[in-house]
Amino acid sequence: MTRAKGIALSLSAAILLASMTAMAAPFPLPDGARAEQLSPGEIDGWARDDHARAFTIFARGCMADPPLRQAVPLPDALTAACDKARALAAKGQVGRNLARDFFERHFSFWRIRPSGAENGFTTGYFEPEFEGSLTRSDAFPTPLYDRPKDLVTRFPDDDWPGLDKTLSAARRTDKGLEPFPDRTAIETGALDGQGLEILWLRDPVDRFVLQVQGSGRVRLPDGSVTRLTYSGRNGHPYTSLGRVLSQREGIPPEQMTMDRLVARLKADPAFARDLIRVNRSFVFFARRDDLPPESGPIGGAGLPLTPLRSIAIDRTAWPYGLPVWIDATIPDGSGGDERLARLMIAQDTGSAILGPARMDIFVGSGPAAGHRAGLIRHPVAFTVLWPR
Repeated sequence: MTRAKGIALSLSAAILLASMTAMAAPFPLPDGARAEQLSPGEIDGWARDDHARAFTIFARGCMADPPLRQAVPLPDALTAACDKARALAAKGQVGRNLARDFFERHFSFWRIRPSGAENGFTTGYFEPEFEGSLTRSDAFPTPLYDRPKDLVTRFPDDDWPGLDKTLSAARRTDKGLEPFPDRTAIETGALDGQGLEILWLRDPVDRFVLQVQGSGRVRLPDGSVTRLTYSGRNGHPYTSLGRVLSQREGIPPEQMTMDRLVARLKADPAFARDLIRVNRSFVFFARRDDLPPESGPIGGAGLPLTPLRSIAIDRTAWPYGLPVWIDATIPDGSGGDERLARLMIAQDTGSAILGPARMDIFVGSGPAAGHRAGLIRHPVAFTVLWPR
C-alpha cells in the first residue's frame, strides 16, 4: 500500500467514524449541532463532584403533572430512570459513590456543540424580592396579573392557521384564535375590568425584573411574604432590553449587567416605560403561599429549584428532568471567578433560552444572588446525560 493511499484510507476511516458517532446520538439535534459520546472518565471533574446532591434532586421526579410550562415529552427511558431513582432513595440515604454509580449505569454521556461553536452559552437567573401590596395605592400603583381565562398556550406541534408562527400563545374568541394584546396594550388598559390584578408593586421596573426572572417574593406592608410563580405569557416574542440598550448607547455587551440595566431604568421613569415596551412579551403570575420560606421557586417542570443545581433549558430541545454536566468559569459575585463543574438537573425553561447548548443557571434568591446572576454571560461545556 502506498503512503498516499494509506493516508486516504485513514482519512476515510476517520470521517466514517465521526459520521457514525454523530448518527449514534439517540436524540434529534438541529442542523449544524453536534453530539460526541464520552465516557465518564473523559469528563474533567466528574469524579470530584458530589453526585448525591444531584441525585437527591433527580429522585424527586422528572416533572410535576402537569408542569407549569410544557416541554418536549419525557422519553420512556427517562421516566424509568426517575422511577428507579425514587425507589433507590426510598431504601435509605444515597451517598456520593452510589449516586455516581447510578448515573454512570443508567445514562450515556453526550457533549453537545451548537452550530459553528465549540461551547454552549449560559446566563444566570434568580428569585427577586420586592415590596408590594394586595391593594392599589399611590405607593404601589403597578399591577401584576393572574393568567387570563382566554389565554391559550401553544404547544410545539400546534398548527394555528392565520397566526404568526412566532406567537407562543393567543386569545380565544368566539371567532377563533387571535393575537393576545402585547405589553403596550396591556399597560394601557387592555386587561382592565377583568379582576386579574393579584397585587401591586412600586413601579414598572420591579415588574419587569419579576417577569424576566419568572418568579419572585413580594414583601407585604404587614411584613408577610407571598410567593409568585409563572402562570403564562401573552405569546409575543421576547426582546432582550439589555441587548437593545447596549446597541442604543454603545455599551459593550459584556458590560451590560442586570444591575446596570435596572439602575438606568430606575433613574428615568419615562425612559424606562418606553424601553420596557420594546419587549412585547408580558408574563402572568400566580400566588403560591403554600411554599415554605426555605424552598426555591417553582420552575417550569413544576418542581422547586435548587441554587446552582437547577438549570433552565430550551424546552423545544430537551425534556425536563434531564441530568446535564456543565463546566464553566463564572463570576463568583464578589469580584472573582469560580469554576462550576458539576451535575445539574434541567427543571426550568425561559423565553430567551433557545438552542441545544443554551442554558440558564438558577443562582438563588435575594439581592446577592441577583447581583451574581446578572454577571453571568459565559461559555459552557454542555454534556447531556441521556437515559439508556
